[in-house]
Amino acid sequence: MQPLLGLLVEMEKKSKQRNALIRRIAAIVITGVTFYIIFPALLRVISAWPRLSSLAPAWLAVMVVTEAISFFCSMALQRMVLRVKSWFAIITASLAGNAVTNVLPGGDAVGASVQFQMLVTSGVDSVQAAGGLATASLLGIAGLFALPVFVLPAIAGGLSVKSGLLFAALLGIVGFALLVGAGAVVLKFDRVLYWVGSFVQWILNKVHRRKTPSQDLSERLIAERDSVRKELGRNWHTALLAVAGRIGLDYLCLLSALYAAGARPNPSLVLLAYAATAVIALIPLTPGGLGIVEASLSGLLILAGVKPDRAVLATLAFRLASYWLPIMAGAVSYFLFRHRYGKSKVSLAEPS
Repeated sequence: MQPLLGLLVEMEKKSKQRNALIRRIAAIVITGVTFYIIFPALLRVISAWPRLSSLAPAWLAVMVVTEAISFFCSMALQRMVLRVKSWFAIITASLAGNAVTNVLPGGDAVGASVQFQMLVTSGVDSVQAAGGLATASLLGIAGLFALPVFVLPAIAGGLSVKSGLLFAALLGIVGFALLVGAGAVVLKFDRVLYWVGSFVQWILNKVHRRKTPSQDLSERLIAERDSVRKELGRNWHTALLAVAGRIGLDYLCLLSALYAAGARPNPSLVLLAYAATAVIALIPLTPGGLGIVEASLSGLLILAGVKPDRAVLATLAFRLASYWLPIMAGAVSYFLFRHRYGKSKVSLAEPS
């Protein structure tokens, strides 16, 4: 009987390894095909590298400052919904997770996992970490979808908007309405969250077989939802300010890049271009939207009335500040975290 059980365990282990390998290969293939399609646009943006020296230095400084404060607002929101006092754990986990997301194929899930594991290693409860990160992420996405709403008064006042940007505005408004509706359901009805928790618990217990399976994940998720809801209700103005700061300052970084390149665009049209690109980047076809963001943003900026050469140069400068510099900061943050806390692997199925 023992040899048979050992054989079954070994077969299951090999099956998991095979499935993991298939997922990695699929992610690499999808990334490769996407890069092949958008490579000409990416190459056009990269070819503007020698012209970076022509950017106005004062506006470059504004870009770096606004992007740094934008990231700080994101971390402040996470610190609030996670109810964690340690800034060190929040900052290092956030930057490291962001860096992983931006360098690996299908890195969104891996980056979130890295951030989750780092937080739990620092002492944050596993369900608290998962719930807080999910809440912060959903608030950020809702903020992105809400951006076109702020351009509606200008459009109603006669602002000329090309069809591509107008479609992006309508898509954002619809997405915002759907997110708000889904959020309201999760916040209001325990049964929905209970079903979600039961389903996740079933998957975790199947994947991570343990002597003591997790049995109370749904109740822990509901309790965490109630804690987050209470915290947001008490500090809703701080949460709103953090979301607005994260998105608004990132947008100002783009606007500063355009001014640094010598463009003087209509800020409302640039806001639509920024919102549409940010939503497109949520689709995890390439690491951190690499190539997709460059192609989409430069093209949408041209639709917004920016001259092609300046749109390409501004896109490159913006990506340096918002994509490449944070990757380097993430690498440093990970090593600092490892130096303080060491390495640890955890699972959501294990209560802290």
